[in-house]
Amino acid sequence: MKNNTEVTEFILLGLTSDPEMLAPLFIMFTLIYLINVVGNLGMMALILLDSRLHTPMYFFLSNLSLVDFGYSTAVTPKVLAGLLIRDKVISYNACAAQMFFFAAFATVESYLLASMAYDRYAAVCKPLHYTTTMTTGVCARLAIGSYVFGFLNASVDVGNTFHLSFCKSNVIHHFFCDIPAVVSLSCSDRHVSELVLVLVASFHILFGLLVILISYLFIFTTILKMPSIEGYLKAISTCASHLTAVSIFYGTVMFMYSQPTSSHSMDTDKIVSVFYTMVIPMLNPAVYSLRNKEVKNAFKKVVEKANLSLSFTS
Repeated sequence: MKNNTEVTEFILLGLTSDPEMLAPLFIMFTLIYLINVVGNLGMMALILLDSRLHTPMYFFLSNLSLVDFGYSTAVTPKVLAGLLIRDKVISYNACAAQMFFFAAFATVESYLLASMAYDRYAAVCKPLHYTTTMTTGVCARLAIGSYVFGFLNASVDVGNTFHLSFCKSNVIHHFFCDIPAVVSLSCSDRHVSELVLVLVASFHILFGLLVILISYLFIFTTILKMPSIEGYLKAISTCASHLTAVSIFYGTVMFMYSQPTSSHSMDTDKIVSVFYTMVIPMLNPAVYSLRNKEVKNAFKKVVEKANLSLSFTS
């Protein structure tokens, strides 16, 4: 006789069972999340307020900031609740929603990074045609396409995961409803679901990565042909921030999802997941602002305006 009692809620084991680690982890993750919120929403506001940043690159960067804020927010508040009040229970529907938004925003980020690579290709390889290549319509279609692919992928992931039966353990060995951790709880045959999940994830990862690699192949070929050192350095600096963001994002994602679900080590997954759910969204604004004079100048301009308005009011 099989136990046919369906699971209605899940229990998230979290990062650690050591009570002494809960407070330090809560403080650390709260600071990371606050930096993430301020950094990403601040970047969006900065780009919106400064007309000099109304260019294709910063249009994609503002969307990247929105996406970073989105998929971090899908995960972090529940983690903080688990650490602070030890609320480890998450309902079936809430788990599905968390998985959906995380998968959607993570996929959108992959396509946005690919769109930004194409933008850098147009800027470096076809500078004279840049304004006619990267028009407002082209940028809008690339951004909309990124969101469409992201939410379609999330629908496939969630549908493929939650059509499985969960009638045994409801304890998720993770701090959020990550796909491999939830699929591993299923009491039905999950080999087909695992194969579909790996194939779909691999397609989205490899397609975005292929666009980036081809773009940078043309970029580096063009850079090597540049006669002046000044032009060479300018082209390199133009691509440096994007390359850094790409390396961080794809390095962690490929590590997580290029292996079959059954071979995952949950402890390793937790460590890597902290990095790509909390740390990467916090790092991206810093990567783009610290290496970018235009962002620094825009920030100084906003600060000066704020100081001026404060002096008038006082």
